[in-house]
Amino acid sequence: MADHNEVAYTTADGNDYVAHEQTYLGFLALVKWGTIAVIVILALMGIFLT
Repeated sequence: MADHNEVAYTTADGNDYVAHEQTYLGFLALVKWGTIAVIVILALMGIFLT
């Protein structure tokens, strides 16, 4: 039987963890700024459309 004590993705050849981390950080930045943009739009709608 195979040894399952070691996580496969940490030992696999060709993994580019730096690129993965940069992509994840870019995703987090997009979510943060998207959320801020929606809040600003809703605030402006609340001010000017009432």
